[in-house]
Amino acid sequence: MEQPPPRETTSLSATVRTEDQQSVTPAKPITISEMTTAVPKSAWLTVAQRLAYALIGLLLFVLALELLKCGAAGYGKLLVEQLNITSLASVLGFGWLLAYIFLSGSPVAAIAVAFFASGTIDGLQTFTMITGSRLGASFIVLFVGFLYHLRGHRRAASVAIGVLAFLTTASIYLPALVLGYWLLQSQLIGVITATVNSPLNSVIDIIVDPIVAFIVHISPDWSLLIIGALILLSAFSLLDRAIPDVPGGQSVFGKVGQLLYRPWAMFLLGALITSFTLSVSVSLSMLVPLTVRGLIRRENALPYIMGANITTFIDTLVAALIIGGAAAFTIVLIEMICVAFFSLLVLLLFYRPFARIVLGTEAFIVSSTPRLIGFLGLIFVIPLVLLFVRW
Repeated sequence: MEQPPPRETTSLSATVRTEDQQSVTPAKPITISEMTTAVPKSAWLTVAQRLAYALIGLLLFVLALELLKCGAAGYGKLLVEQLNITSLASVLGFGWLLAYIFLSGSPVAAIAVAFFASGTIDGLQTFTMITGSRLGASFIVLFVGFLYHLRGHRRAASVAIGVLAFLTTASIYLPALVLGYWLLQSQLIGVITATVNSPLNSVIDIIVDPIVAFIVHISPDWSLLIIGALILLSAFSLLDRAIPDVPGGQSVFGKVGQLLYRPWAMFLLGALITSFTLSVSVSLSMLVPLTVRGLIRRENALPYIMGANITTFIDTLVAALIIGGAAAFTIVLIEMICVAFFSLLVLLLFYRPFARIVLGTEAFIVSSTPRLIGFLGLIFVIPLVLLFVRW
């Protein structure tokens, strides 16, 4: 039997050894510059495009809300002239309904301060009307969510944030109303002296206000609501392009850490963003596209709403000083303190049961069309009934 040639065996062994030596050869270190150039230019272009979409979409979003407020302002003034408001209940319902008409709580709070400065209503009525304005301000989030639903998104995701915003606001503001009423009646807090020379404007206001003024100047009043709605839909389209799709419905924040899953982090984030925008309508309405796309979960939005509901008083505090002086400033500050007190109390001691009740109620309402319609009817009927209560 023939044996294989030894040279071929030797050659094969040599080849294997050579390949083994090559396989264990250490790789050349990659420099930072090489890592940077390794990223495709298309990836950087995509990031730049998303940032541009987000920036333009946010500006259009704020512009649309401002135009909607301007378009609704005329109807609000008509209502102010026609109704005779006397009791605390009617003032609460009046501020609540007026916020629906203005699609914002801040202008209604400013009207309340102006009424106080002119002697039309007293301090308790002013306090109550501001509370009503904050309850009604949640309607804009429902309105934005409904428009998002019309664009083909799931109702449970788009409308749920509006329902959650209203339930959270009512759960905090109604106890704060009772505490603030007692503080004002007992006069435990005296008039706080403070001064201010000019109204407070956000960076976004500096950009958007001239555009709003130009559109209002060239457009009839009746068209502002239509223009605002069309711009709002355009803003949604841009924000949709800016927000990446999240597979499996998982929050993108889970990729960078669990910080934003903590109630305190979202509470501070809501307070910070509202301090920047000076509008709870804007900061809460931003939750709608983020929740629909899976970037923020409903349970994360709850403390965000609580934080936003505190710092929304910043512009009202400044307006109170300008219009109504130290007495008006004290009224607004007491309301801000009461809201902050109950919000912090919930976060420190009762957050889990509070979240379970509020989120459970929201899910119960949104999961059924008849229940959702009933809820929408209820939040209109309650302020209407209060409006005609004379005690």
